[in-house]
Amino acid sequence: MKPIFIAAAAIAALAAPAAAQDQVTAAGPEDVRVNQLIVYGDDPCPQSTEAEIIVCARKPESERYRIPENLRGLDDPRSESWANKATELQYLGRSGIGSCSTTGPGGMIGCFEQLIRQAQAERENRDEVNWNRLIEQARQERLSRIDAEAEAVEREIRGD
Repeated sequence: MKPIFIAAAAIAALAAPAAAQDQVTAAGPEDVRVNQLIVYGDDPCPQSTEAEIIVCARKPESERYRIPENLRGLDDPRSESWANKATELQYLGRSGIGSCSTTGPGGMIGCFEQLIRQAQAERENRDEVNWNRLIEQARQERLSRIDAEAEAVEREIRGD
């Protein structure tokens, strides 16, 4: 009779986590997925659902089939001007003061300049859409809709 008791206890222990998982059905604010889309022209933005917030950035119809703006400036290296090539070559193999190298006196001085050049290049290639602002607007719109629905239900219950 003892082996049957042990088997029953093992089955109950395995079933407990499955029962606990079934109880979690409500999606909290952390579980909401954010989907970022770019829509063109008069295309409609898909509606948000309870489990997903959809944020749309609208661009003109003329931009639909074009190369994205941050990739348009990338040119073929063969057509690059000699002045730009010479500017890049002046840093190649440099050592000493202002070189951002470990050799020579003052090699670390050029690291800050290198960091500035890299930040400027990244800034030129960034996307102009402020996704954080659009996501916050969509969240506020969703919360106001939920608040309005809750207020309507409360008025209906009170009989107003």
